Amino acid sequence: MTFQRELKEKWRVEYTEMGFPAVQKGWVLPVERWRDFDPFILMAEDWFKKGTFPDHPHRGFQTVTYVVDGRLEHIDNAGGREILEPGDVQYMNAGWSARHAEDGVEDDIAHTLQLWLNLPKDQKQSGTLYQNVYQEDAPVISFGGGSVKVFSGNIAGVTGPLDSIVPITLTEWTMGEGASYTMSLPENHNAFVYVLAGEAEIGVERQKMSKHEAGLLTFRENGEEDSTLTIRSKKRRTKVLVYSGKPIREEIVPHGPFVMNSMEEIMQAFEDFRNGKFGPPAV
Repeated sequence: MTFQRELKEKWRVEYTEMGFPAVQKGWVLPVERWRDFDPFILMAEDWFKKGTFPDHPHRGFQTVTYVVDGRLEHIDNAGGREILEPGDVQYMNAGWSARHAEDGVEDDIAHTLQLWLNLPKDQKQSGTLYQNVYQEDAPVISFGGGSVKVFSGNIAGVTGPLDSIVPITLTEWTMGEGASYTMSLPENHNAFVYVLAGEAEIGVERQKMSKHEAGLLTFRENGEEDSTLTIRSKKRRTKVLVYSGKPIREEIVPHGPFVMNSMEEIMQAFEDFRNGKFGPPAV
């Protein structure tokens, strides 16, 4: 019998007002619970203006940034420079030595969700790379009253273009009132949902979630089959993001802009940055 995903727990995201040019921050996935979210480390929801995240380094993990509203300019020290708009997603493999800047554009307030995704120990020295997935490039599955946009993973035979080192599923569900959809996920993927707008019912038990609520789903870590997840919309405009990934189950040390396997490796990362081993600034 197919394993049906249910809501294991949910929580409302709390927000903190920040000093200019930052505006507001909330922790969708708090870093202190990374073992529960593995392979995900944290997810931050930020509202910010130009000048909040200037040139800075990263090592040992990946990011998946979803632009909710406003415009986000990405600049890296390998010559990359792009502007992402609402509904666009950027993937970064920091690997051993990423250095970049993330900024609002002109007077925009950029509203983003940035997910930190762990790298296995044997991949933490991998090369840095970036991939942009613009909303128009992500395939869409349409159904009565709504649609699912597939950024990453394979849903109903539709494969998203985002190609992360640690395979994940990332889908955006947009539904009208009364719409319902069921999709498959590998049952050994840890998964969570975040409601961006409206109100949804999760699973066959139809547990309610509303805007600014996140929820961890049940899963079978040793499973080898597919599971199903059903989401129903209870409002005229409901938008839900669903993320999933297979746990890595390695001890990590998240500290500042680095995620390594020991504090000694963290200290080495800071030393390497001070000694210029991350390359020139992003300009």
